[in-house]
Amino acid sequence: MGRTVHIIGAGLAGLSAAVRLAQSPATVIVHEATRQAGGRCRSYADAATGLTIDNGNHLLLSGNRAALDYLGTIGSASHLVGPAGAQFPFVDLATGNRWTIEVNDGRIPWWIFDSARRVPGTSPGDYLAMARLLWAPADKTISDVLPCQGALYDRLVHPLLLAALNIDPREGSAMLAGAVIRETLAAGGRACRPLVARDGLGPAFIEPALKFLSARNATVRFEHELRGLTLEAGGATALDFGSDKVAIAGDDAVIVAVPAYAAKSLLPGLDPPSTFRAIANAHFRVAPPKDFPPLLGVVNGTVEWIFAFPNRLSVTISAADRLMDTPREALARTIWSEVARISGLPDELPPWQIVRERRATFAATPAENAKRPPARTAWRNLVLAGDWTATGLPATIEGAIRSGHRAAQCVMQAPSKS
Repeated sequence: MGRTVHIIGAGLAGLSAAVRLAQSPATVIVHEATRQAGGRCRSYADAATGLTIDNGNHLLLSGNRAALDYLGTIGSASHLVGPAGAQFPFVDLATGNRWTIEVNDGRIPWWIFDSARRVPGTSPGDYLAMARLLWAPADKTISDVLPCQGALYDRLVHPLLLAALNIDPREGSAMLAGAVIRETLAAGGRACRPLVARDGLGPAFIEPALKFLSARNATVRFEHELRGLTLEAGGATALDFGSDKVAIAGDDAVIVAVPAYAAKSLLPGLDPPSTFRAIANAHFRVAPPKDFPPLLGVVNGTVEWIFAFPNRLSVTISAADRLMDTPREALARTIWSEVARISGLPDELPPWQIVRERRATFAATPAENAKRPPARTAWRNLVLAGDWTATGLPATIEGAIRSGHRAAQCVMQAPSKS
């Protein structure tokens, strides 16, 4: 192509676009405002625990095709680990009951006819109602489509969709929920095997991508924050980084892969999702008990998911706006008290870290989902990427990477002016 593509933002959306474009004749330059790549998907050395931890815990499923393709391209697919099959262990903190959902590989859901593999207290007929989500209209909430009560909802639907959408499922978009189920649970166990980055998000998603780009002569400029764009004659003609300006000419293109609120400040007329939901994560430096599962769902607790790593236990709490102003140590003690009860570990609080993000994802309501813009914009050489764009999925790793791939495709398909 002989063109230069400037990618604004080195989160997963920007990196996945860069990786795809680095395999083409384009010259790729990534501009990142901070000192590190990865955005909300990165690892860092934490002084409080003495460990390298992730700024957020992320679960992938084997049906996340774009994410697995990205990891395969950068050579780090082996960093994801999980059970041999689609197994999801749960514990009810109120009753102490434990169970494991085991989804069979094929598309026909034989598992719902086996009381040992389905949710306790449910019958096969209960699961048929979930099919309504697969064809839900864009303007409906999950509570408009499903009864948000009963054993199946409390013990599977609620924890699954709360994690996927990062919003109380009752107000979440039924269409987005349907997309998640269609690509994973409804596709059978081969598509919903849980996968976790064994050594952290950075070693799996970020560091190999930077090495991949460097090997292909792509440039990544850190602490290079875009302050403004010059938009004229139907396209972007210049990038203003404060200390320097870059001209955009000929067949050059720009991919804006920054958070929604940052994109809105850069692009006139853009009205992306503007309501957000928080996520809280806790990390504890402690060796997990023997045979503790890599991932454990928790019902009727503050804790929702526990991730087990060789030297730590980490916890994720979705839609955590209610916890944003809780004192850090008080929150750590609350979370650890539940983890200790579940795991049988001592009550004494181990070294800990709390990571909270107020604007972790856009609020996945029908109204906010309707505001998500497509990749292409009114400017011929400017494309959008990010989990807040119209990917058809909630704000997830899969959605972010899919958006980057789509943005790269838009650039590569753009006709040459020459």
